[in-house]
Amino acid sequence: MSKQAGSEEGGRSRREEILAIAAQLFARKGYRGTSMRDIGEASGVLGGSLYHHIKSKDALFVELHNGALDEAEARIAAAVADLADPWERLEAACVALLEVQLAPDSLTTPMMNDFREVPDDVRMQLVARRDRFEGLFRAIVADLPLPAGIDRSIYRNLLLSQLNAAADWFRPGRLTPREIAVQVARIFRHED
Repeated sequence: MSKQAGSEEGGRSRREEILAIAAQLFARKGYRGTSMRDIGEASGVLGGSLYHHIKSKDALFVELHNGALDEAEARIAAAVADLADPWERLEAACVALLEVQLAPDSLTTPMMNDFREVPDDVRMQLVARRDRFEGLFRAIVADLPLPAGIDRSIYRNLLLSQLNAAADWFRPGRLTPREIAVQVARIFRHED
């Protein structure tokens, strides 16, 4: 391996290390409570050197948020890919989402719940990415055989609100994330 390739690989892994530390800090302390200085100190990178790896706090938060949603979206898409039945697709999507959100090391929920803390321009970017993510559920709900009087947008928003709120009350022990997701999907199943 050439010296340049090794240097690039070392820089990439160091950046990934900094991103992981920053994600943990954002998840624990929130957007407003986390400073670039905090990130630098926690990752052992001093002052201006941190800006070699990270453009800005705003750009870093958007990157981490989008990365968390990219990972969740990929897992949900894979979970529903081979399923034809719309109710099975809904249940599989619910299970995949809760397994991501309720994992002990999950950063998805903390990263997604910090919208009020960020500047308006950052919030617009986060909302745009969240809306693309919700497109998965929009497509799944569009295929459900719901009664004519059910507004699919309200249905989807209520479903996602319930799934997203699970992190607020979930405690390991009685039910697994999978079991909770199956229950939520069953509650949302409507038949004529």
